[in-house]
Amino acid sequence: MIDKFCTFLVEKIKSKVKDIDEEKEMVIDFGVRLIFGEMPKILILFILGFLFGIGWYTLLLFFLLSPYRSFTGGFHLKTHLGCMASTLVLYLLPIVFAKVSNFQLEYIKYILIGITLIMSIVFIKKYAPADTENIPILSKKERKSKKIKAYVYVVVLLMLSLFIKDNVFSYMLIYGIFLQNLTITPFAYTLTKCKHGFDVYTKESEIIS
Repeated sequence: MIDKFCTFLVEKIKSKVKDIDEEKEMVIDFGVRLIFGEMPKILILFILGFLFGIGWYTLLLFFLLSPYRSFTGGFHLKTHLGCMASTLVLYLLPIVFAKVSNFQLEYIKYILIGITLIMSIVFIKKYAPADTENIPILSKKERKSKKIKAYVYVVVLLMLSLFIKDNVFSYMLIYGIFLQNLTITPFAYTLTKCKHGFDVYTKESEIIS
């Protein structure tokens, strides 16, 4: 329903505005889908967060984790309902876990940070950036840039979790990074039947050439 509406709106804009080339059309299409596709999901996420009494944590985790997701990538479900569900899991579940497992012993936090850092480095090296068919990353320069940014940013996030005194804040970052790392694995892509854009388009270009 939303996809059809977005396509209809883009076609209407094209019919009203002259001189829209393919590049401009892609920008318009992305903007329309962002407004009508992504914004409602984000709004629902924040509303649920405040209804459950974890609104400010939800805001913080979303704005802190989103850049890491943009650098590392990850699977995207094809339906809006599935995408909404995965968004809720990625941004609400770490906070719930953090509140439930609010360990008071500092060394437990240090151990989890160390494990998460090692896991992140390995996963970033092997799988990031994990693109999709809809948003492929075909440039080697861009892939290298995103990988480097992912390394730097995960260290920044884990440093925050190390020095911030609020344990819920610390643990939600650790669990959030852990979940995001799982979304870029081959198992996650197989489970969700999602394809890597890099693999699809490079194979197509090889066939054409």
